[in-house]
Amino acid sequence: MFPTKESGETMKWKLLFASTLLVSITCFGYAETQLQTTTTAQSASSADAKPSSLVIEKGGTGPYKAVVSGDKSLPDFAIYRPQDLSTFGKDKKLPVVLWGNGAGCNDSGDYKNYLNEIASHGFIVIGIGPYELFVAQNKELKKKGTKAAQLLEALDWIIAQNKSDGSIYKGKIDVTKVVVMGHSLGGLQALEVSTDPRITATVLCDSGVFNGAPPGGGGLTMPAVKKETLDQLHAPILYILGGKSDMAYPNGADDFSRITKVPAVLASQEVGHGGTFGAPHGGAFSVAAVAWLKWQLRGDSEAATMFTGGEQCGLCKSDPKWKVEVKNLKK
Repeated sequence: MFPTKESGETMKWKLLFASTLLVSITCFGYAETQLQTTTTAQSASSADAKPSSLVIEKGGTGPYKAVVSGDKSLPDFAIYRPQDLSTFGKDKKLPVVLWGNGAGCNDSGDYKNYLNEIASHGFIVIGIGPYELFVAQNKELKKKGTKAAQLLEALDWIIAQNKSDGSIYKGKIDVTKVVVMGHSLGGLQALEVSTDPRITATVLCDSGVFNGAPPGGGGLTMPAVKKETLDQLHAPILYILGGKSDMAYPNGADDFSRITKVPAVLASQEVGHGGTFGAPHGGAFSVAAVAWLKWQLRGDSEAATMFTGGEQCGLCKSDPKWKVEVKNLKK
């Protein structure tokens, strides 16, 4: 029996959709089996009490040892941040990173190494998915649908916390420096809210806009983005892709080719659609992400050289597996 002939574009959609469902399966299972091997509980009043925060991979490799925690006033999110907030205030503040998960999953557990590493370099990362899932298994909660608007909900919350008496974050957050990020479908969620004027920059990991209508089914709510959305961007954007074996590579590369109005960088390494999120400290993807955040949110000129200079870029020299393209950079 011969296979039915399909257009190349339709086949790409189906392959990417299958990959998205695979991420969904991983999202709902992998974190459960790996959590105990990578986290250490902080403060629990009794053997049965749930820890108020967790240390992942000894707090990361950055100068600010990080923890993941929750907040009762933001129950649908996990917060990755430096454990010691006393060093932040008037003269040194925490820029904001907002994160959407692959497959629109309601759990950032599969990305904990990556997000924790980012936080250890002096950022506050708010990921969709409740902190509760780090300390208690709840399969139904994991399967709860998510949407792009939650990223802005998290932004509104941290802006309010920065002004609120009694908040541990009061006066410690730089609410003028905000990056939205996400993996796969979560990257499209990030792109959907990137037109918000409060957004400073965007990062799409293993992601890109479909050419035409995306595939339906699988219980997924696709973000409201089209190729035309790229023309509405007002801030720099980074694509971190998993090479030609990444199902999202054609879409992400096509996005990059279409962007004409804002600075754009495409950094790719042949690791596939799953990226390096589960590697120690988030692997190569975290190296690129941290450099981008330092450049875009702190104006770090040394971090900028990680992407500029063609084949002599910092990423390229530190790891020859990286392929980096840049466009529309200000002279």
